[in-house]
Amino acid sequence: MQDLATALDGFEPQTALVLGSGLGSVVDAVDIVSRHDFSALDGFPVSAVSGHSAEVIAGTINGHRVIVLSGRVHYYEQGDPAAMRGPLQALSTVGVNRLILTNSAGSTNPDMGPGSVMQIKDHINFSGTNPLFGEPTDQRFVGLTTAYDKSLRKTFRKQAKALGVKLHRGVYMWFSGPSFETPAEIKMARLMGADAVGMSTVPEVILARFFDMEVAAFSVITNFAAGMTGAELSHTETKEMAPRGGEILASLLKSTLGEKLN
Repeated sequence: MQDLATALDGFEPQTALVLGSGLGSVVDAVDIVSRHDFSALDGFPVSAVSGHSAEVIAGTINGHRVIVLSGRVHYYEQGDPAAMRGPLQALSTVGVNRLILTNSAGSTNPDMGPGSVMQIKDHINFSGTNPLFGEPTDQRFVGLTTAYDKSLRKTFRKQAKALGVKLHRGVYMWFSGPSFETPAEIKMARLMGADAVGMSTVPEVILARFFDMEVAAFSVITNFAAGMTGAELSHTETKEMAPRGGEILASLLKSTLGEKLN
């Protein structure tokens, strides 16, 4: 067991990425320098969710130094909203000040179907919990008015336009999981202004801002949310559909990092 800095052996990442379920293909865009299992690193919890490889990959995308967390631990796995605090604190320790989060999500917007990619512009924390519960310092009062960095959002939108990539924008609502939402909950989510729903990302955004990182986040839409089509939802569908939007997201990340972000 070793800390992240020791494992990286002098490699200094500029940007960190966290990959959601079924989005491991984004790793294909990385020229890999080293890779490390979560289980070999201090403070990195291991997820038991299928579709998450649970490893840290260091390398470059277009010459831009990145560190990729292929997998994450969710609140619903152990009931710990701060499950990803250790990894994010480790990223901060090795100098990362920009975090790009990805997830697989269900759409509440009829115009944003499976295979779409949504840039998250804001979120709704519907879980009833927070990863900063128990933090003893006044740093726990994290401001989230600009949780999703405006400059980063603008850069990705411009690059998506240049690539001819359809990049939706919307609000992500965090449900605790692991059960999927009910049709009534989705109706409520739509009334509250949510464009997509999922079981991750929001606690990581809060923690990233706690560690003073700039944040950008994207949802790959794998399905329409409960009650919108009449079909039942499944994690299998998530894993099958995520790679479609993942290819779009990978191309956007590859063309933006290095060329537009340094």
